[in-house]
Amino acid sequence: MQNGARIEYDYSIAKAFTFATILFGIIGMTVGVIIAFQLAFPSLSNLAGEYGTFSRLRPLHTNGVAFGFTLSGIFATWYYVGQRVLKMSLKESKFIKSIATLHFVLYFILILLAVVTLLMGYTSSKEYAELEWPLDVLVVVIWVLFGIAMFGMIGLRRERTLYISVWYYIACFVAIAMLYLFNNMEVPTFLFANGAPSSFMNSISAYAGTNDALVQWWYGHNAVAFVFTTPIIAMIYYFLPKESGQNVYSYKLSILSFWGLMFVYLWAGGHHLLYSTVPDWMQTMGSTMSVVLILPSWGSAINMLLTMKGEWGQLQTNPLIKFLVLASTFYMLSTIEGPIQAIKSVNAIAHFTDWIPGHVHDGVLGWVAFMIIASLFHMAPRMYKRELYSKSLIETQFWLQTVGIVFYFTSMWIAGITQGMMWRAYDQYGSLVYSFIDTVEVLHPYYTLRAVGGLLFLTGFFMFTYNMYKTATCGRVLDKEPANASPMGA
Repeated sequence: MQNGARIEYDYSIAKAFTFATILFGIIGMTVGVIIAFQLAFPSLSNLAGEYGTFSRLRPLHTNGVAFGFTLSGIFATWYYVGQRVLKMSLKESKFIKSIATLHFVLYFILILLAVVTLLMGYTSSKEYAELEWPLDVLVVVIWVLFGIAMFGMIGLRRERTLYISVWYYIACFVAIAMLYLFNNMEVPTFLFANGAPSSFMNSISAYAGTNDALVQWWYGHNAVAFVFTTPIIAMIYYFLPKESGQNVYSYKLSILSFWGLMFVYLWAGGHHLLYSTVPDWMQTMGSTMSVVLILPSWGSAINMLLTMKGEWGQLQTNPLIKFLVLASTFYMLSTIEGPIQAIKSVNAIAHFTDWIPGHVHDGVLGWVAFMIIASLFHMAPRMYKRELYSKSLIETQFWLQTVGIVFYFTSMWIAGITQGMMWRAYDQYGSLVYSFIDTVEVLHPYYTLRAVGGLLFLTGFFMFTYNMYKTATCGRVLDKEPANASPMGA
């Protein structure tokens, strides 16, 4: 590897996390489609007893997609991108390789335990933090291993300059470490039955009342920031230039957007608590910071779209460019929609309505999932040394999933605004015009359309799974790595 010799990268860990990404994506998204159909057709909730109810399946869906599918994708891309932009290989250090292997093994065990315990009803009942305390301890161990592997790789690098993607991966690690520890401060307790301990899988939060809500949504919103945003931006800053052969439009803009996100995102969580017992100044700060957040968010997205300046013809010839460009577009949509919902007058109508999950899903499906899918498609020929099995299948998957996303978020936008307006409708005597059941009946068509949209997206994900499997096993063997221009010569 010295004197200009080519570095032989070790993709074994990236391959393992790629498998986990696909497996947990199937689990999380399948459960999501099931509960979407349950909301449209409630009788479906009775098919599996208590284990098939919305209350059991919903945490399984959110955790499966957020911390199963998405985190696996983040880890897979880090162990691929990290080696290439740092100009080092996991083969160079048995210690780091063993830490990375342990990282995968314990993480895989954790997610399987999460699936089982959540399905059994063990939950702390905190959004995005439902896992009970024994699993929280395991999360900390896994995150420490991830940090050791990450900074160990950085320490062995041959490339002096840290490419912008590495900055975003580091931000993911540091912020989540802080947020998770503070929000999951809890006191283990024992449940008793007939005078004897019946379960140790129980705890109470170290915080109470308004303080608990503040810490929860400081964590909850920033879980979105540092799981669904910063590492996904890291991916697009690497994979779009690699796939398109274009240099990043503005490195200065990437740095400016990075620090803007770091300083502003952490203060925006208060917009989840508007019209609550949280101090008014904190609610106002959350709303204000959410609106300011448009600037660094759009800075990153516009930087990526301008990277394609003069090369838009690639949208017709390269299906992965379609995924990457539309992901940036959905990022722009989601990061202006969120601040709009954080404005107090809009929030008065939007809060607790279906517009909120509509916003979440146009971001998670259109931005996060599309980016991870495109990233793994780019990695596959280089990891398995085989040509992508079917580009026509990728095209079909892209359009099927895009239609599914549009069905999902448009139906939830309409449903949410309809809900908000009906809940606020009063007659001349000050009485509510509509009962709760009136809103339920009106929303049924939109719930059905949402479920169909989710099913289309899931079908596309199975196409992705099949294509990745066939690529790894049956794709035409490549004599050399596919040629693309690359950032920093990686």
